[in-house]
Amino acid sequence: MSLSRQGSNAQYTRVDAQHHDDDDDEYENEARTEGTVDELVESDDPEHPANLIPELCRGFYTLGWVTGTGGGISIKKGNLVYLAPSGVQKERILPSHIFVLPYPQPSVVKAHTERTFLRKPKQEGLKESACTPLFWNAFDLRSAAACIHTHSQHAVMATLLWKGETFEISHQEMIKGIRLGGTGKTLSYLDTLVVPIIENTPHEEDLTDSMNEMMKKYPDAAGILVRRHGLYVWGPTWQGTKTQAECLDYLFEIGVKMKLMGLSVCPAKEGGL
Repeated sequence: MSLSRQGSNAQYTRVDAQHHDDDDDEYENEARTEGTVDELVESDDPEHPANLIPELCRGFYTLGWVTGTGGGISIKKGNLVYLAPSGVQKERILPSHIFVLPYPQPSVVKAHTERTFLRKPKQEGLKESACTPLFWNAFDLRSAAACIHTHSQHAVMATLLWKGETFEISHQEMIKGIRLGGTGKTLSYLDTLVVPIIENTPHEEDLTDSMNEMMKKYPDAAGILVRRHGLYVWGPTWQGTKTQAECLDYLFEIGVKMKLMGLSVCPAKEGGL
């Protein structure tokens, strides 16, 4: 299924594709054949992405992940991508603030390029998140259903104490909450968790290519750390993405504490338990 804009009255019409998966079927059952673009974010279903994003952002705010309007989340459902806005207090986001984009776009949503939207908020001053092309990396390279970006201090501290291009930790129970590549099978207690680190840039969109390259270099990674900035993490569902974000944040926090205390963070490589 795809949606296309029609006319100046900002309407959309559903166009059925020749092939779609079960997720598409689920969404098509919810979608109207024709309606206003605001109907893309109007639903009584608490698990509709336009309702989930504000709820999740409120939770992330209390964790200190999205303070100062930074950070965000994007959820892909069927052939639609729902995107939290930029410049809004994350604990006060409403469904009416959500941007909706078609997926896939004709090409990867690259930095500083025009993007196709099915729905933009009516409120003045709202713009799409600068994280958009980085979220797209997760959708295109990992077939993810959601991507979360945090400004967690635990993530930032991990990038400061691990000077190389990866954060590594082993023999921690919470590693079992992480999936290979973010969407594959779960890791075991004995596995070494490896999270790549890329260097920060003055403008978020300029991280797109380095994130893309590091995801290809480390196909088993479930997230990407940005030095002095934060974390991008993705998953097969919004629930799985949230779970992995929580597990990774725990592992960054305990890893930092262990390193500062002089404890072995990665016994698999540092001479045993």
